[in-house]
Amino acid sequence: MADSTAAGEFAARGKVTEAKDGTVRFAPSGTNYELHLAAPGYAGPVGALTEGTIRVSARKVWTVPSGGNFIAPIFGPPRTIQGRVRAVSEQSIVVHAGTNLVVELPQSDAAYDLVNGPIAVGAMVNVMVFPGARFEPASK
Repeated sequence: MADSTAAGEFAARGKVTEAKDGTVRFAPSGTNYELHLAAPGYAGPVGALTEGTIRVSARKVWTVPSGGNFIAPIFGPPRTIQGRVRAVSEQSIVVHAGTNLVVELPQSDAAYDLVNGPIAVGAMVNVMVFPGARFEPASK
């Protein structure tokens, strides 16, 4: 579910403020974030509103009882993401944390701490991610 609909219904919207050397700086709409993301061969607009899919690979996933939606750090590649789950599939989830991100789930059961319930639509999760977050422009 999350894999097939991520580019449409769960797209990240914002501006690519810079594109060089196989990376982009993406500023999601309605936030102060400037995410540094891999985007080899990016040929989309710079400085104009665009949309695409932000993909990250989870190192560790926790369900949490409360808190806000955020991406840390505010400037740079994402390392920690916290937000509400918008969609779930066997391999990934879509998390809204200021913008939508597709999170590829870890294979190991030891990478999950589900003390506050299962991963489900509407649940709050905190995710520690591996380096290598990437941006895939939406095809129009």
